[in-house]
Amino acid sequence: MSERKYFGTDGIRGRVGEWPITAEFMLRLGRAAGVALGGAKERPTVLIGKDTRISGYMFESALEAGLVASGADVRLLGPMPTPAVAFLTRSLRADAGIVISASHNPHQDNGIKFFSAAGEKLEDAVEAAIEREVDADFVTVPSERLGKARRINDAEARYVEFCKSTMSRDFSLHGLRIVLDCAHGATYQVAPKVFTELGADVHLTGAQPDGFNINAGVGSTHPDALRKTVLEQGADLGIAFDGDGDRVQMIDHDGVLVDGDDMLYVMARAWQRSGRLRGPVVGTLMSNYGFEQALGTLGVAFVRAHVGDRYVLQQLKANGGVLGGETSGHILCLDRASTGDGIVAALCVLEALRAEGKDLVAARAGLHKLPQVMLNVPVAHGAREVLETKVVQEAVAAAKKRLDGRGRVFLRPSGTEPLVRVTVEAADADEVQGMAQELADIVKSAHSRS
Repeated sequence: MSERKYFGTDGIRGRVGEWPITAEFMLRLGRAAGVALGGAKERPTVLIGKDTRISGYMFESALEAGLVASGADVRLLGPMPTPAVAFLTRSLRADAGIVISASHNPHQDNGIKFFSAAGEKLEDAVEAAIEREVDADFVTVPSERLGKARRINDAEARYVEFCKSTMSRDFSLHGLRIVLDCAHGATYQVAPKVFTELGADVHLTGAQPDGFNINAGVGSTHPDALRKTVLEQGADLGIAFDGDGDRVQMIDHDGVLVDGDDMLYVMARAWQRSGRLRGPVVGTLMSNYGFEQALGTLGVAFVRAHVGDRYVLQQLKANGGVLGGETSGHILCLDRASTGDGIVAALCVLEALRAEGKDLVAARAGLHKLPQVMLNVPVAHGAREVLETKVVQEAVAAAKKRLDGRGRVFLRPSGTEPLVRVTVEAADADEVQGMAQELADIVKSAHSRS
């Protein structure tokens, strides 16, 4: 991924109006995607969905024009969660799906995510092929081969029914008071319908998008808004999605944040008891060490993947697993959905609670997360080279030896910013803070000498 010109760890993302997040680039990207994703097929079909930010209209039109110019047919879904596009790509037998979204970023940003015909994130080789086509000459196919575009009017209803179908026929949320925070994003229409139709008493917040307020003080990256509402409403729990609906965080009835590690633990324990769990649970380098220890106590195997839900998916497939995710709330339940799905993951957590007869507080009683400190060290260039210097490697080795068996130390270059991320975990919060700062200072010094 480090050699990519446009793609990052999760598609293409940036500030609207700044290359490559421009109408001109999206036109070229649409043509490139039609060529690369269509393969040998004369007239591939590509779906386009988007979140609620204002720039989505502009980029939708540009992508549509580029795809049609390549000879691809386009199906427009309108505002839909990212996982809904993945599902509909499979359901409608399309050749690819495109999501216009910058996920949890503010409205000034936007981006593009792609799904294969199987409703999964693209392989690195396919993304590389798209990049090559973007930089090639823009060639429009003869007019008799131009694609056609039309809107799918029942996309929302199809996805609502899919979400409900991931639960058993007798599953019910009757008697449960839930606050839903839709981040003024792509779940604002579908999420209330799913949870209400399953019987929950739903109170909504973050469900009035205006094109500019997506993720603004609401959603999974701003849980304080949901916490306040849960406590004010006396709700049983709160559920917060991010702008495009592939992340989820929860708030328990005491107002405590329930992150991806917490939710994975609740599901892993319930799934193990019911026989649903297969293979190891897969987390990432960011998963809390206490979470790993808690799974070990249950006798559940745990595998760490690189940061990014695409890498979690790769490890799940390689190890025959069905459950994995990130602390940030990207949760994959592969026996129910092909990609991270905030609504489906939330339903799976509630299903686990109902099966065990517990609330979110009691269900997490066996999980004791360790204090974690992450420091971001700015590096103008060569983050990987800095991490490979002798002084940094020796410092990391010494820190790991010091925390062996009782904590973790790891350093990694950011996939989206010019930063080295220094993370330390252990039971002693003061020790963690001190070690993280010491390592950060060593990285700064090594960078200044490079």
